[in-house]
Amino acid sequence: MRRKLVAGNWKMNGSKAALAELDAIAAAATAARGIDVAVAVPFTLIHPATARVPGLSIGAEDVHEADSGAHTGCVSAAMVAEAGARFTIVGHSERRADQGETSHDAWAKATAAHRRGLQVILCCGETEAERDAGRAERVVQAQIEKSVPDDADGSWFTLAYEPRWAIGTGRTPTAEEIGSIHAIARAKLRHMIGERANGVRILYGGSVVGDNAAAILGTDDVDGALVGGASLTAAKFVPIIEAAAGLDRPSR
Repeated sequence: MRRKLVAGNWKMNGSKAALAELDAIAAAATAARGIDVAVAVPFTLIHPATARVPGLSIGAEDVHEADSGAHTGCVSAAMVAEAGARFTIVGHSERRADQGETSHDAWAKATAAHRRGLQVILCCGETEAERDAGRAERVVQAQIEKSVPDDADGSWFTLAYEPRWAIGTGRTPTAEEIGSIHAIARAKLRHMIGERANGVRILYGGSVVGDNAAAILGTDDVDGALVGGASLTAAKFVPIIEAAAGLDRPSR
């Protein structure tokens, strides 16, 4: 049985003053008893966020695969865990596109994060050119094959499907397109890790807002949402939480 998860990703946004938004988000998370809510914030805000809303799951937006070393500007899983993070995102499309990260990098980061006791949300998704060329399914399957650790299971691992062309653009795939890729992702996970795949949540990410959340979250094999810009304010994020709470029947 899989509970819905609504996770926010603040990206390179936010300040200590912005943490006031977490008060209403945390209250909505408490009221939505049948689902899970989490927010990934910039490294500088992890500790103050956990101090402000200790009941809300706060995470990091990325980690380095090494525990320590000569990696200027990088932050390890051990460091974010010490700051209070409960989870991390890895393999986000913006990291893949802007920093040239590979699926192997995502695998290494997921493995390192799990070793340090963090939950992991691992992202996959095709570009617009790949979808237009009819390669979306193959791209997603290949990313999953190369990114997902062999010991992945639902107790610590979540997959997020993010079509890159839908992130921050206001464009979203149809419910049928989302459902199709999620079903393919589930089948690929089953091929890799067997029955443990049934316990892994698969989130959808890409221009999720209050107006489309219920339709997206009600799609088969969609176990929640990874939300970008709409997670920055309670006014936009809480309606997504409430939409998920209205669909809180656990998935099988």
